[in-house]
Amino acid sequence: MHYDHELAVARDAARQAGQLIMRAYAELVAIPDAPDWISTPTDRDAQELILSVLRNAFPDDALCAEENTPTLATARRQGQRVWVVDPIDGTRGFARKLGEFSVMIGFIDAGRVQVGVVLEPAINRLTYARRGGGCWYVQDGSAPIPCRTNRTDKPQLATLVQSHAKSGQPTPVVRAVHPARVLQTYSSGIKLAMVARGEADVYVNDYRAFKDWDVCAGCILVEEAGGVVSDMAGQPIRYQQADYTQRHGLLATATPELHAATLALIARAGI
Repeated sequence: MHYDHELAVARDAARQAGQLIMRAYAELVAIPDAPDWISTPTDRDAQELILSVLRNAFPDDALCAEENTPTLATARRQGQRVWVVDPIDGTRGFARKLGEFSVMIGFIDAGRVQVGVVLEPAINRLTYARRGGGCWYVQDGSAPIPCRTNRTDKPQLATLVQSHAKSGQPTPVVRAVHPARVLQTYSSGIKLAMVARGEADVYVNDYRAFKDWDVCAGCILVEEAGGVVSDMAGQPIRYQQADYTQRHGLLATATPELHAATLALIARAGI
């Protein structure tokens, strides 16, 4: 299967959700001290729109998503074909009005991610991939541009992207990897898309627990652009586990050589 129809529907659902989100964003009063766990009515409205589009197109598919919304409540949660949705990844960046948030829609068939779409509504940039079809991005309605990861093979030459450091000091990951450059943004979707487009070389998610929807759509972008994704033990990312929780971290890199070297460094540091 080529999953062209699934990709087209996912792109359309993301586009519609992005329009809804930006209408709300225009009226939003910024919340400078928005906490990590914040959720907004816009998260739920966007998710309901996305799931409705997906269900109309694929009524027999299972749905997995972050927010408790009516469509999700009546959907199957497990199955061979599963849609994995984060309506606003990086809600903190949305609530603070920093523009650092994304819409993430991933599609899994038989345990493997086949389609991924990451939309950055604030800058109207869509990065997407289909298994075997490469990774592409569209900016402001431009013709699709192919994505390729950089050929960086050494951590000390790499650009590492991470979430905003709370202390202002180098994070444990930065101390372990010693990259040439560090970029910071909210949203795992944005970080993974940056690696896919060659704007960063390394992304390490060292959270003790995060969810399938935090990474599903973004991982295939990196893989289809020529990069490597694994957990922090070097094993493939597995989805649809208990509570949809990832407990072994995530490492996305531009090249196999950089992946192996970074795995060794974070293991040596006990991360």
